[in-house]
Amino acid sequence: MALTLYNIRKWYKMLTGKSVMHVNQDLGKCFERAELKGYYNNLTEKVTMLPQLLNTDELPQYQTTKGEWIYFPVDIFQYGLGAYDLFLITREEAYLKKFHQCVEWTLLHQEPSGAWDNFSFRYLDNPYGAMAQGEAASLLLRAYQQFGRSDCLDAAHRAIDYMVKPLEDGGTTLFKDGQVLFMEYTHLPAVMNGWIFAWWGLYDFVLVSKDEGIYKSLLERSVRSLIERLPSFTNGYWSMYDLDGHIASPFYHHLHIAQMQAMNQLTNNDVFNSYAQLWERYENNAWFRCCAFCVKAWQKLKERE
Repeated sequence: MALTLYNIRKWYKMLTGKSVMHVNQDLGKCFERAELKGYYNNLTEKVTMLPQLLNTDELPQYQTTKGEWIYFPVDIFQYGLGAYDLFLITREEAYLKKFHQCVEWTLLHQEPSGAWDNFSFRYLDNPYGAMAQGEAASLLLRAYQQFGRSDCLDAAHRAIDYMVKPLEDGGTTLFKDGQVLFMEYTHLPAVMNGWIFAWWGLYDFVLVSKDEGIYKSLLERSVRSLIERLPSFTNGYWSMYDLDGHIASPFYHHLHIAQMQAMNQLTNNDVFNSYAQLWERYENNAWFRCCAFCVKAWQKLKERE
């Protein structure tokens, strides 16, 4: 991917918080550990940054590097989850309507396998990912609870079944050395934020289905695997985006902190709180922020040589 004017604008918007894809996503405002309510990180700005969509039938679109506008599944799932949180907070019907529109789009575009084509516009041979599967399940399960629709529960079940299939069988989960990693990109090393978003989808399914078998077992095995891998997601002054040595951007570093805070509340495991506090200290250190920014910029430029 070349160093184009499009990419420069994209990175500028991301760094300045003006990109709807990279809005502030701190800790969710209305979730509970043992009851399916709000989402675990705050996606409400996905909705409030696009006020022109609220009272229409339009859904958010994503502009590719080729300049094409497409419906990007993860973007719609997150918009819907943000709209549902806003409904829970305000009880305004307009937000519930947007949530419903996202749910209908999600049902319509689920493939017979249970998957959503999330990445073919960029990775033609690797269109599926665990993050998309998990976030779709989280959206659909809230729709099942809100509207009592069994088709949403069935679709969420199929989404999770596809997500937990091994990579070698065409799924999105890496089973390696006794560990269970949910892969945002099936052909690249594990990405931490995508792994956690996927885990939340499975968490929601176990919560709603009250499963005590394979799904709960995978949930517990994956969180243990995440804890074992956490030392690889930090470098002494910042958090890492993935297991391939890519440092997190300021946006993703802040997201990682919120995800650690949510995981601490959901699992009652203080290791997540320890990482949240560590990364908050890094974020509040001006020298560390500068170092992280420079390294990230250098890595972005190296990717385009």
